[in-house]
Amino acid sequence: MTNVYDLAAGLPSIEVLRQRVQALAVLDRIIGGDFPYYAYTGWGQDEAGLMSDGSGNEWAIVFSADGAFIRVFDHESPMSPYRDADRELWPGLLDGLPALFAAQLDEPAFADEEGGFLATAVLWRHGTDDRWHAGTGIDFPGPDGSELLAILLDDIADRYVAFAEDYYETAIDRSAVAHVVAHQPLTEAVVRSLDSRASFAELRDDVAALGYPVAAG
Repeated sequence: MTNVYDLAAGLPSIEVLRQRVQALAVLDRIIGGDFPYYAYTGWGQDEAGLMSDGSGNEWAIVFSADGAFIRVFDHESPMSPYRDADRELWPGLLDGLPALFAAQLDEPAFADEEGGFLATAVLWRHGTDDRWHAGTGIDFPGPDGSELLAILLDDIADRYVAFAEDYYETAIDRSAVAHVVAHQPLTEAVVRSLDSRASFAELRDDVAALGYPVAAG
């Protein structure tokens, strides 16, 4: 069982993580069309990578000038606030969270219908830190949803190929996926390798808006 401590030890630097999240968004924009599973977007003055499976599981990674904040919600986790009538967060989940990330707890997109912060796993990293952090002394009664972020670990290309085969029910070219994951400029050939029906011309502006490099021509 992967938990938030395993994830903290395995995630890459903030900038590499940002590139991987952008890569997922690009891949899903090409393959998933208008209804992507992964997205990358402006987030007020910041930027964010987002995942939603449409069934209540989701994560968000907010990239700011201060660093990065990760919020995960697994609706089936025994650590869900919905387990409790008062909707209390699981003990230890936010222990040690620096004040500079406290505003994320008031983000409406991370709240339940009563305005309370909703999460089963939380991580953070200041821009000058050399590692990721999570709350201290968490006792895990079961999965905390961290596995939802496992696709961002070092075997991301293989994980995305497996994801696409399962979720989109399509086999895709691993070399094309690896090209995007490596943050190489997107080309028409790569787009066609991922989806022969996709139009590079139509995707150019959307992909560039994600902050991902696009080849000229």
